[in-house]
Amino acid sequence: MTTRRRVAGLDRLAQMVHVVRTQRVMLDGDLGRLYGVPTKVLVQAVKRNAERFPADFMFRLTEAEAARLRSQIVTSNTRGGRRYLPYAFTEQGVAMLSSVLRSLRAIQVNIEIMRIFVRLRRLPTTQAAVVQRLDRLEQKLGRHDQEIAAVFDAMRLLMALPPSAGKRIGF
Repeated sequence: MTTRRRVAGLDRLAQMVHVVRTQRVMLDGDLGRLYGVPTKVLVQAVKRNAERFPADFMFRLTEAEAARLRSQIVTSNTRGGRRYLPYAFTEQGVAMLSSVLRSLRAIQVNIEIMRIFVRLRRLPTTQAAVVQRLDRLEQKLGRHDQEIAAVFDAMRLLMALPPSAGKRIGF
């Protein structure tokens, strides 16, 4: 697999990671498609192994959370859509799925999903590195150019904005 195709695949997987209840999660339907099994089969396997999936590994979305996600990812909510609220799996829940679904494809998909979670975990570190570089650049420029200083201040302000509570789902 070429590097370009692999990166494109990772980006596609990253789009399946959503933020719900301040946690990065993947939905049962997306995981079922990735593992090549119907969502119903995935959920049945999880229910048969319920002791492996405590509340911090997996939870069911509320009506409001499902509606917000549905509007963001444009899924069907009419006839032929889901009858039940989807399950959301945290990183630990996705890792546990590999012990429940034991196919070669499940192992390969699970490895790629773990890479995505690791990549997403590095994002705040990357932001901190950008802030440090901005500080160094600003020191080099000094305070002679007020316009450039204003740009640096605006960038810091944008990066420091807290995420909106309760409304943010996704990236």
